Amino acid sequence: MTISDNWRGLILAISSSLFIGTSFILKKKGLKRAAAAGTRAGVGGYAYLLEPLWWTGMITMIVGEVANFVAYIYAPAVLVTPLGVLSIIISAVLAHFMLKERLQRLGVLGCVSCIVGSVVIVIHAPQEYMPVSVQEIWILATQPAFMIYVAASLSMVLALILHFEPRYGQTNILVYLGICSLMGSFTIVSIKAIGIAIKLTLEGISQVAYPQTWFFLSVAVICIITQLNYLNKALDTFNTAIVSPIYYVMFTTMTIIASAIMFKDWAGQSVSDIVSEICGFITVLSGTIMLHVTREQEPVTAPGTVTWYDGEHIKAIEDGHYILLHDSEYLDSYSVLAKN
Repeated sequence: MTISDNWRGLILAISSSLFIGTSFILKKKGLKRAAAAGTRAGVGGYAYLLEPLWWTGMITMIVGEVANFVAYIYAPAVLVTPLGVLSIIISAVLAHFMLKERLQRLGVLGCVSCIVGSVVIVIHAPQEYMPVSVQEIWILATQPAFMIYVAASLSMVLALILHFEPRYGQTNILVYLGICSLMGSFTIVSIKAIGIAIKLTLEGISQVAYPQTWFFLSVAVICIITQLNYLNKALDTFNTAIVSPIYYVMFTTMTIIASAIMFKDWAGQSVSDIVSEICGFITVLSGTIMLHVTREQEPVTAPGTVTWYDGEHIKAIEDGHYILLHDSEYLDSYSVLAKN
């Protein structure tokens, strides 16, 4: 029995969501363990690079992203993209059992609203034009409309990194995820160009000699590294059950906008599709607000507290009293601070 291309794409997309949803939890646990021995990633530390559990999560995420990339080769985007919401559900379920993270009822409703809104946006998003060469993508990428988008997005990224991150990075999740999502829209364009180059090369039409191929590869590497850096900071600072849906919604939204501008797909949109997309954005906005209102603030360690990690739990002695902290709680410092 032969499996159709759509079924291959469907299986790959579901597998991708399983891997990506699991990777959030593995990376979160790795970040928490690494923080016990070094500086938190949320305040600029890189001790997690020595943590095997973090690398397990990293490899799991890479496998998921590769599966998602290949899924687009076999199935249309309208089938593959909405299945990305499965990673949010998987991440939330695993966080409930493995990290003991909780969302209030309003937060659960906000999460559902984010998922519903993003699905509506994806379903009614304009159909994307598929270029047939790297040179064609370069022409589309250098058109005035997309260059304005690039300039505006990079300006916002610089503003977020230089101005907002030092002031609000530890309290506002949109700072870290905004950087990830804006850079992610460039990643998708670059990855698409690289995918076309690989496909054409395998078919006998080599794209290796074209400088555009290497340019898009360089952009993809820079954007991916930037995304991972700030996604680690977001995971290290905020509740995983909140990071996953907001990141998915923002990333999907920015990708749709970038794609629409670059490939001029909005011209073929019907009035009903445009209205549906607006309703989707409103639903996403409402869900995001609810998530912000109900998010759990993870406690920090007070000065004079001795803390240690026993491989399963974080334990502490504060003012002579022994306490056990759950895995979902985050400590701002794992150093021993002596009291005068």
